[in-house]
Amino acid sequence: MGNNAHITVRPLTASDRAAWDRLWEGYLRYYETELDAKVYETTFARLLSEDPNEFHGLLACVDDRPAGLVHYLFHRHAWKVENVCYLQDLYADPSVRGKGVGRALIEAVYDAADRNGTPSVYWLTQDFNHTARALYDRIGVKTPFIRYGRA
Repeated sequence: MGNNAHITVRPLTASDRAAWDRLWEGYLRYYETELDAKVYETTFARLLSEDPNEFHGLLACVDDRPAGLVHYLFHRHAWKVENVCYLQDLYADPSVRGKGVGRALIEAVYDAADRNGTPSVYWLTQDFNHTARALYDRIGVKTPFIRYGRA
């Protein structure tokens, strides 16, 4: 596949389960994480929900083959009247990295946020994720926040 690959981004459908499983497993493997089958089932069901307050999922297809995924969620924010958009998971298959899949997925989330009247989109990454951060530095703005979790 050359740089002239045709990338389309579309909503996740029930018939995408096998492709989503493959991409989701790749994403989790990158972060050295394994999840129970129950989490797979629950997450996929949430992504297909018609509830606007639930997670949304998109697939990026390169030459009609699913090659990347993104999950995002609209939620309330105490400092804003409108909702904000959290881009939780973003993954491009290693075979298509550098071809524009990640950018296409982020831009699709930006478009969804605009259609939803949600101008603020944010996401997190690990500091060692240098390849992704090179893209994020071009398409987003790094904030000074540091994330903490419950001990």
